[in-house]
Amino acid sequence: MTTTERLQAILHHRHPDRLPLVEWAGWWDATIRRWHQEGLPPSCTDRYDICRHFTLDVWKQTWISVRGPGLPSPPRHGGGIIATMDDYLALRPKLLPGLGDCAYLSGWNQERALGDIGTWFTCEGFFWFARSLLGVEEHLLAFYDQPELLHRINQDLADWMIAIIPQLASHCRFDFMTFAEDLSYNHGPMISPTQFHEFLTPYYQQVIPILHEHGIVPLVDSDGDVAAIIPDFITAGLAGLLPLERQAGVDVVALRHHHPDVVFIGGFDKMTMSHGETAMRKEFERLLPAAQAGRFAIACDHQTPPEVSYQNYRCYRRLFEEYATQL
Repeated sequence: MTTTERLQAILHHRHPDRLPLVEWAGWWDATIRRWHQEGLPPSCTDRYDICRHFTLDVWKQTWISVRGPGLPSPPRHGGGIIATMDDYLALRPKLLPGLGDCAYLSGWNQERALGDIGTWFTCEGFFWFARSLLGVEEHLLAFYDQPELLHRINQDLADWMIAIIPQLASHCRFDFMTFAEDLSYNHGPMISPTQFHEFLTPYYQQVIPILHEHGIVPLVDSDGDVAAIIPDFITAGLAGLLPLERQAGVDVVALRHHHPDVVFIGGFDKMTMSHGETAMRKEFERLLPAAQAGRFAIACDHQTPPEVSYQNYRCYRRLFEEYATQL
């Protein structure tokens, strides 16, 4: 099977000849700097060049920006750039711009047609986008204090996605997309199911049919403990999730038992990777039953941290291939 065929098999509940050998998130800059000192060729700086160096499967991602020129930066980490509906309306002309130059996607399309790559794109979702405008604390308060503002922001975002997705699809065939949300933390979701279905579900349900029209599988990217909110994502029409962070207590094996039809990507505890082969082998063995059940692509549960040496990553890659064939 080709790289493209393996990804399609994971997304559509078919059994690949082996698991994809994939890094969905790339690596921290500090990790790459360390590896350059330990054996990674200096010419390997690009995410996809590094994938090829380690003979990993390549899934190419593009992030579609919701920010136009001249948008101000937040005054502090976690802060916002609007506080009211009037603020939002004044800033609206600098938000949700056109698609821009997509010439690079024609090359992706050719690679995908040959089976050499998987393709996906990311948009800020209906939790993330409003938070990036209001700031963390003010966004959570707005679910109670300014519901009309959240609905206006999310309707504008949905309308923009409905216009953008067909344009993207005209340039390249995409296997899946992710709504970037990050709406959970280590102890679970930051909003209730009631809030989820009032403020997010209606907008997912406007956009997801457009994705289906173009053969694109809709996934959600949320860090933290997502176990409690998976049923809500399913009800809204999402097909799966990543990255399934082990440090937040996420157990992919249990999730697979409870949600046999959901696509999962990630799940490998990156914190084991600095502890050598025995720890990494134990982690692969923990995940293997879920992978054998289908619709699960093992990958690091987020970017590989700089505590992981080049040699330990090479060991991880060797073990990954060993377990990838045990389906």
